[in-house]
Amino acid sequence: MAVPDTGPFFHGTRADLRVGDLLTAGFRSNYDGRVVMNHIYFTAWPKGAGLAAEMAKGEGRGRVYIVEPTGAYEDDPNVTDKKFPGNPTRSYRSREALRIVGELDAWERFDDAYIRQLKERVKLGMGDIFN
Repeated sequence: MAVPDTGPFFHGTRADLRVGDLLTAGFRSNYDGRVVMNHIYFTAWPKGAGLAAEMAKGEGRGRVYIVEPTGAYEDDPNVTDKKFPGNPTRSYRSREALRIVGELDAWERFDDAYIRQLKERVKLGMGDIFN
């Protein structure tokens, strides 16, 4: 599937990684630990990647990496048209790895109350994950 967005792209996590490292699918979801993800998710919206970093499980600070897809990618069906008509969050997923090409030092953050609310919704179960 051809996706017209050419980036730049970002991935949010708590993992301490380096330029050149590859991010791959096959890890447990941050939103439902019972689900092993078949895709790696990313966005062209730094604030969205920052939110993913805040939501990521694990220790350490949230990080936003600048990434390049190594293969085909598609709109993320977890947000596209289900929650937001079209793809205003510019969210994507791929079965292929993402290569880290840099890291953002800063990005616009969501307010703490919103992050707490979202974490609570995740605890309660946000609905199905399209994997």
